[in-house]
Amino acid sequence: MKKKLILDVDTGVDDAQAIMIALAAPNVEILGITCCHGNTPLENVLKNTLRVLKVCNRMDIPVYPGCAKPLLSDMKHASDYHGKDGLGDVPDPNGPGLDLLQEKKGVLALVEMIDKNQGEVTLVATAPLTNLAVAVQQDPGLPQKLKALYIMGGNVESRGNTTICGEFNFAADPEAAHIVLERYTCPTYIASWEFSCRNSLPWAFCDEWLAAQTPKAAFMRSISSLSMEKAKSADYQKEITTGKGFNACDAYALAAAIDDTYITDSEEVAVTVELQGAYTRGMMVLDYMEHLKKKHKVVIMKTVDLEKFKQMLVRALM
Repeated sequence: MKKKLILDVDTGVDDAQAIMIALAAPNVEILGITCCHGNTPLENVLKNTLRVLKVCNRMDIPVYPGCAKPLLSDMKHASDYHGKDGLGDVPDPNGPGLDLLQEKKGVLALVEMIDKNQGEVTLVATAPLTNLAVAVQQDPGLPQKLKALYIMGGNVESRGNTTICGEFNFAADPEAAHIVLERYTCPTYIASWEFSCRNSLPWAFCDEWLAAQTPKAAFMRSISSLSMEKAKSADYQKEITTGKGFNACDAYALAAAIDDTYITDSEEVAVTVELQGAYTRGMMVLDYMEHLKKKHKVVIMKTVDLEKFKQMLVRALM
Protein backbone atom coordinates (compact mmCIF):
# COMPACT_ATOMS: atom_id res chain seq x y z
CA MET A 1 0.00 0.00 0.00
CA LYS A 2 1.14 3.51 -0.75
CA LYS A 3 1.81 5.95 2.09
CA LYS A 4 -0.94 8.55 2.30
CA LEU A 5 0.45 12.05 2.70
CA ILE A 6 -1.06 15.48 3.20
CA LEU A 7 1.33 18.38 2.63
CA ASP A 8 0.87 21.69 4.46
CA VAL A 9 3.05 24.26 2.71
CA ASP A 10 3.98 27.92 2.27
CA THR A 11 5.51 27.26 -1.10
CA GLY A 12 8.89 28.83 -1.48
CA VAL A 13 11.87 27.15 -3.14
CA ASP A 14 12.42 24.47 -0.49
CA ASP A 15 8.71 23.64 -0.32
CA ALA A 16 8.81 23.21 -4.11
CA GLN A 17 11.68 20.77 -3.70
CA ALA A 18 9.75 18.87 -1.03
CA ILE A 19 6.60 18.68 -3.16
CA MET A 20 8.57 17.42 -6.14
CA ILE A 21 10.26 14.72 -4.03
CA ALA A 22 6.83 13.53 -2.87
CA LEU A 23 5.43 13.54 -6.40
CA ALA A 24 8.34 11.41 -7.63
CA ALA A 25 8.20 8.86 -4.80
CA PRO A 26 6.70 5.58 -6.04
CA ASN A 27 5.39 4.63 -2.60
CA VAL A 28 3.43 7.83 -1.95
CA GLU A 29 -0.13 9.01 -2.54
CA ILE A 30 -0.68 12.72 -1.93
CA LEU A 31 -4.26 13.21 -0.76
CA GLY A 32 -4.08 16.99 -0.96
CA ILE A 33 -2.01 20.09 -0.35
CA THR A 34 -3.11 22.77 2.09
CA CYS A 35 -1.52 26.20 1.84
CA CYS A 36 -0.60 28.72 4.53
CA HIS A 37 0.96 32.17 4.84
CA GLY A 38 4.71 32.08 5.37
CA ASN A 39 7.57 32.43 2.91
CA THR A 40 5.31 34.71 0.87
CA PRO A 41 1.69 35.94 1.15
CA LEU A 42 -0.98 33.27 0.77
CA GLU A 43 -2.00 34.24 -2.77
CA ASN A 44 1.58 33.70 -3.94
CA VAL A 45 1.77 30.40 -2.04
CA LEU A 46 -1.32 29.18 -3.90
CA LYS A 47 0.04 30.25 -7.30
CA ASN A 48 3.42 28.70 -6.55
CA THR A 49 1.94 25.39 -5.48
CA LEU A 50 -0.07 25.17 -8.69
CA ARG A 51 3.05 26.02 -10.71
CA VAL A 52 4.94 23.13 -9.13
CA LEU A 53 2.10 20.72 -9.84
CA LYS A 54 1.89 21.92 -13.44
CA VAL A 55 5.57 21.36 -14.19
CA CYS A 56 5.20 17.87 -12.72
CA ASN A 57 2.02 17.14 -14.69
CA ARG A 58 0.07 16.50 -11.48
CA MET A 59 -2.75 19.00 -11.60
CA ASP A 60 -5.01 16.20 -10.37
CA ILE A 61 -3.83 16.82 -6.78
CA PRO A 62 -6.25 19.15 -4.94
CA VAL A 63 -4.87 22.41 -3.54
CA TYR A 64 -6.70 24.20 -0.73
CA PRO A 65 -6.36 27.80 0.49
CA GLY A 66 -5.63 27.91 4.21
CA CYS A 67 -4.84 30.63 6.75
CA ALA A 68 -3.62 33.96 5.38
CA LYS A 69 -2.22 35.28 8.66
CA PRO A 70 -0.89 34.04 12.01
CA LEU A 71 -3.10 33.63 15.06
CA LEU A 72 -1.72 36.65 16.95
CA SER A 73 1.69 37.64 15.62
CA ASP A 74 2.65 40.23 13.07
CA MET A 75 3.15 38.88 9.56
CA LYS A 76 6.60 37.65 8.56
CA HIS A 77 7.77 36.70 5.08
CA ALA A 78 11.08 35.47 3.64
CA SER A 79 11.25 37.51 0.44
CA ASP A 80 14.93 38.29 0.95
CA TYR A 81 15.70 34.60 0.45
CA HIS A 82 12.90 33.16 -1.69
CA GLY A 83 12.12 36.29 -3.69
CA LYS A 84 9.10 38.54 -3.40
CA ASP A 85 6.89 35.98 -5.15
CA GLY A 86 8.35 33.08 -3.16
CA LEU A 87 9.80 31.32 -6.20
CA GLY A 88 12.87 33.34 -7.06
CA ASP A 89 11.06 36.20 -8.82
CA VAL A 90 10.90 34.38 -12.15
CA PRO A 91 7.15 34.55 -12.88
CA ASP A 92 5.46 32.29 -15.39
CA PRO A 93 3.00 34.29 -17.52
CA ASN A 94 1.33 31.02 -18.47
CA GLY A 95 1.12 29.73 -14.91
CA PRO A 96 -2.10 28.12 -13.65
CA GLY A 97 -4.80 30.45 -12.39
CA LEU A 98 -6.34 30.48 -8.94
CA ASP A 99 -9.60 29.25 -10.48
CA LEU A 100 -8.02 25.78 -10.30
CA LEU A 101 -8.03 25.83 -6.50
CA GLN A 102 -10.51 23.84 -4.49
CA GLU A 103 -13.35 25.90 -3.06
CA LYS A 104 -13.13 24.18 0.30
CA LYS A 105 -10.96 25.98 2.84
CA GLY A 106 -7.69 24.37 3.84
CA VAL A 107 -8.44 23.79 7.51
CA LEU A 108 -11.76 22.09 6.77
CA ALA A 109 -10.12 20.00 4.04
CA LEU A 110 -7.38 18.98 6.46
CA VAL A 111 -9.90 17.84 9.04
CA GLU A 112 -12.01 15.95 6.49
CA MET A 113 -9.10 14.20 4.73
CA ILE A 114 -7.69 12.96 8.02
CA ASP A 115 -11.12 11.89 9.28
CA LYS A 116 -11.78 9.85 6.13
CA ASN A 117 -8.40 8.10 6.39
CA GLN A 118 -8.02 7.58 10.12
CA GLY A 119 -4.75 6.01 11.17
CA GLU A 120 -3.36 6.14 7.62
CA VAL A 121 -2.33 9.75 7.03
CA THR A 122 1.14 11.19 7.49
CA LEU A 123 0.95 14.97 7.68
CA VAL A 124 4.05 16.88 6.55
CA ALA A 125 4.09 20.50 7.73
CA THR A 126 6.69 22.75 6.12
CA ALA A 127 4.96 26.08 6.79
CA PRO A 128 4.08 28.09 9.88
CA LEU A 129 1.73 25.82 11.84
CA THR A 130 -1.37 28.03 11.68
CA ASN A 131 -3.50 25.61 9.66
CA LEU A 132 -2.70 22.75 12.04
CA ALA A 133 -3.44 24.84 15.13
CA VAL A 134 -6.84 25.94 13.82
CA ALA A 135 -7.64 22.38 12.69
CA VAL A 136 -7.09 20.89 16.14
CA GLN A 137 -9.34 23.53 17.65
CA GLN A 138 -12.08 22.52 15.22
CA ASP A 139 -11.52 18.80 15.87
CA PRO A 140 -9.72 18.17 19.20
CA GLY A 141 -9.47 14.46 18.36
CA LEU A 142 -7.62 15.10 15.10
CA PRO A 143 -4.09 14.17 16.30
CA GLN A 144 -5.27 10.72 17.39
CA LYS A 145 -6.46 10.09 13.83
CA LEU A 146 -3.03 10.75 12.31
CA LYS A 147 -0.44 8.09 11.62
CA ALA A 148 2.39 10.59 12.08
CA LEU A 149 3.34 14.26 11.85
CA TYR A 150 6.57 15.55 10.33
CA ILE A 151 7.50 19.19 10.94
CA MET A 152 10.20 21.37 9.47
CA GLY A 153 10.61 24.03 12.11
CA GLY A 154 11.98 25.04 15.46
CA ASN A 155 15.52 25.04 16.70
CA VAL A 156 17.46 22.97 19.21
CA GLU A 157 20.33 25.26 20.18
CA SER A 158 18.55 28.65 20.36
CA ARG A 159 20.10 29.70 17.04
CA GLY A 160 17.66 31.85 15.11
CA ASN A 161 17.42 32.53 11.41
CA THR A 162 14.58 35.07 11.67
CA THR A 163 14.81 36.45 15.19
CA ILE A 164 17.71 36.12 17.63
CA CYS A 165 16.48 32.77 18.88
CA GLY A 166 13.66 31.91 16.46
CA GLU A 167 13.50 29.70 13.37
CA PHE A 168 11.23 31.13 10.65
CA ASN A 169 8.25 28.72 10.71
CA PHE A 170 7.91 28.90 14.50
CA ALA A 171 8.70 32.62 14.73
CA ALA A 172 6.09 33.37 12.05
CA ASP A 173 3.34 32.02 14.34
CA PRO A 174 4.61 31.11 17.83
CA GLU A 175 1.11 30.55 19.24
CA ALA A 176 0.32 28.06 16.50
CA ALA A 177 3.60 26.20 17.05
CA HIS A 178 2.87 26.08 20.80
CA ILE A 179 -0.62 24.67 20.23
CA VAL A 180 0.62 22.01 17.83
CA LEU A 181 3.43 20.83 20.10
CA GLU A 182 1.03 20.69 23.05
CA ARG A 183 -1.93 19.00 21.39
CA TYR A 184 -0.60 16.82 18.57
CA THR A 185 0.29 13.70 20.53
CA CYS A 186 0.66 11.44 17.50
CA PRO A 187 4.18 10.25 16.58
CA THR A 188 5.93 13.55 15.78
CA TYR A 189 9.22 14.11 14.00
CA ILE A 190 10.98 17.47 13.84
CA ALA A 191 13.59 18.62 11.33
CA SER A 192 15.04 21.64 13.11
CA TRP A 193 16.97 24.57 11.66
CA GLU A 194 20.34 23.48 13.03
CA PHE A 195 19.79 19.91 11.87
CA SER A 196 19.08 21.02 8.32
CA CYS A 197 22.18 23.23 8.33
CA ARG A 198 24.40 20.36 9.42
CA ASN A 199 23.04 18.18 6.64
CA SER A 200 23.44 20.79 3.89
CA LEU A 201 24.00 19.64 0.31
CA PRO A 202 27.49 20.08 -1.16
CA TRP A 203 27.64 22.66 -3.94
CA ALA A 204 29.22 20.12 -6.28
CA PHE A 205 26.14 17.93 -5.94
CA CYS A 206 23.81 20.90 -6.48
CA ASP A 207 25.60 21.81 -9.71
CA GLU A 208 25.31 18.26 -11.02
CA TRP A 209 21.71 17.92 -9.83
CA LEU A 210 20.54 21.09 -11.55
CA ALA A 211 22.42 20.27 -14.77
CA ALA A 212 19.92 17.55 -15.69
CA GLN A 213 18.33 18.19 -19.08
CA THR A 214 14.66 17.89 -18.14
CA PRO A 215 11.79 20.40 -17.86
CA LYS A 216 11.69 19.84 -14.09
CA ALA A 217 15.41 20.57 -13.75
CA ALA A 218 15.03 23.71 -15.87
CA PHE A 219 12.23 24.84 -13.58
CA MET A 220 14.30 24.15 -10.47
CA ARG A 221 17.34 25.95 -11.91
CA SER A 222 15.18 28.97 -12.57
CA ILE A 223 13.40 29.25 -9.23
CA SER A 224 16.41 28.37 -7.05
CA SER A 225 18.95 30.73 -8.63
CA LEU A 226 18.20 33.58 -6.22
CA SER A 227 18.18 31.47 -3.06
CA MET A 228 21.35 29.63 -4.02
CA GLU A 229 23.12 32.92 -4.68
CA LYS A 230 21.98 34.09 -1.25
CA ALA A 231 23.06 30.79 0.31
CA LYS A 232 26.59 31.19 -1.06
CA SER A 233 27.00 34.63 0.49
CA ALA A 234 29.36 35.07 3.42
CA ASP A 235 26.60 36.44 5.65
CA TYR A 236 24.36 33.42 5.09
CA GLN A 237 27.18 30.94 5.62
CA LYS A 238 27.70 32.50 9.05
CA GLU A 239 24.08 31.68 9.88
CA ILE A 240 24.37 27.96 9.28
CA THR A 241 25.99 26.03 12.07
CA THR A 242 28.44 23.82 10.15
CA GLY A 243 29.37 22.94 6.62
CA LYS A 244 29.29 24.84 3.37
CA GLY A 245 26.40 24.01 1.08
CA PHE A 246 22.75 24.43 0.23
CA ASN A 247 20.15 23.94 2.95
CA ALA A 248 17.02 22.38 1.44
CA CYS A 249 15.15 22.90 4.74
CA ASP A 250 11.66 21.58 4.02
CA ALA A 251 12.79 18.69 1.86
CA TYR A 252 14.47 16.99 4.84
CA ALA A 253 11.17 16.59 6.69
CA LEU A 254 9.42 15.30 3.56
CA ALA A 255 12.18 12.78 2.87
CA ALA A 256 11.87 11.41 6.39
CA ALA A 257 8.12 10.99 5.94
CA ILE A 258 8.49 8.84 2.83
CA ASP A 259 11.47 6.69 3.87
CA ASP A 260 11.56 5.11 7.32
CA THR A 261 15.28 4.31 7.00
CA TYR A 262 16.34 7.85 6.07
CA ILE A 263 16.87 9.07 9.67
CA THR A 264 20.16 7.62 10.96
CA ASP A 265 20.32 9.31 14.36
CA SER A 266 17.70 10.99 16.52
CA GLU A 267 16.63 11.62 20.09
CA GLU A 268 13.27 11.73 21.85
CA VAL A 269 12.47 14.62 24.14
CA ALA A 270 9.50 16.69 25.29
CA VAL A 271 9.33 20.12 23.69
CA THR A 272 7.38 23.35 23.87
CA VAL A 273 7.60 26.88 22.44
CA GLU A 274 8.48 30.05 24.32
CA LEU A 275 5.79 32.71 23.89
CA GLN A 276 6.83 35.50 26.25
CA GLY A 277 10.57 36.13 26.00
CA ALA A 278 11.82 39.46 24.71
CA TYR A 279 14.54 37.64 22.75
CA THR A 280 13.31 34.05 22.81
CA ARG A 281 9.68 34.31 21.62
CA GLY A 282 9.11 31.53 19.09
CA MET A 283 12.10 29.48 20.24
CA MET A 284 11.58 25.74 20.66
CA VAL A 285 12.47 24.56 24.16
CA LEU A 286 13.78 21.03 24.77
CA ASP A 287 12.93 19.67 28.21
CA TYR A 288 15.84 17.32 28.96
CA MET A 289 15.22 17.60 32.71
CA GLU A 290 11.51 16.74 32.29
CA HIS A 291 10.26 19.73 34.25
CA LEU A 292 7.22 19.90 31.96
CA LYS A 293 6.09 16.38 32.98
CA LYS A 294 4.91 15.76 29.42
CA LYS A 295 4.23 12.17 28.40
CA HIS A 296 4.47 12.96 24.72
CA LYS A 297 8.01 13.13 23.34
CA VAL A 298 8.92 14.16 19.82
CA VAL A 299 11.67 12.67 17.68
CA ILE A 300 14.34 15.27 17.00
CA MET A 301 16.18 14.39 13.79
CA LYS A 302 19.97 14.63 14.13
CA THR A 303 21.55 12.94 11.11
CA VAL A 304 20.21 11.40 7.91
CA ASP A 305 21.44 9.24 5.06
CA LEU A 306 22.52 12.05 2.77
CA GLU A 307 23.06 9.67 -0.18
CA LYS A 308 19.43 8.56 0.00
CA PHE A 309 18.40 12.20 0.17
CA LYS A 310 20.42 13.00 -2.93
CA GLN A 311 18.80 10.09 -4.77
CA MET A 312 15.35 11.45 -3.91
CA LEU A 313 16.30 14.88 -5.21
CA VAL A 314 17.67 13.43 -8.45
CA ARG A 315 14.51 11.38 -9.00
CA ALA A 316 12.39 14.49 -8.37
CA LEU A 317 13.84 16.19 -11.45
CA MET A 318 13.72 13.23 -13.84
